[in-house]
Amino acid sequence: MSCSRLLLVAASCVALGACSVKPGFFNEYKIDVQQGNVLGQEMVAQLKPGQTRDQVRFLLGTPLIADMFHQQRWDYVYRFQNGRSGAVETRRMAVFFDADGRLERVDGDVAVADTAELAMPGARTRVVDLGSLPEDTAPLQPRQEPGFFRRALNMFGF
Repeated sequence: MSCSRLLLVAASCVALGACSVKPGFFNEYKIDVQQGNVLGQEMVAQLKPGQTRDQVRFLLGTPLIADMFHQQRWDYVYRFQNGRSGAVETRRMAVFFDADGRLERVDGDVAVADTAELAMPGARTRVVDLGSLPEDTAPLQPRQEPGFFRRALNMFGF
């Protein structure tokens, strides 16, 4: 009887131990995790000294950290963890305001645009030629669909 109990305890320990070990050929799916504010270079390039807090919030979004003890500083933090490799990418950017609530300086991982880039706005629109109609062609009139009552009258032959 004691041998069967000992065998039962040993089998239970082996079974519980097997649950904690994952063989290398099982690969579970891990998602990419994005947290914080995603700041693009185009967004940061639009920042100019002297902008108000509302203008900065419009360009960059609501800051992740707005400290009550440092009211002249907003912190934008971004963290990305790759699900496959587990590599972590972290970016930080701090925006500083003066006593009047105007943008004074920017500090962090994201680079601010040069003054030459700010002075010469880039063309963000394109002209696409869709072709043209021959000049002798009259403009087409849109086809008028009959309304509900006209269709009902047409059903009865009126």
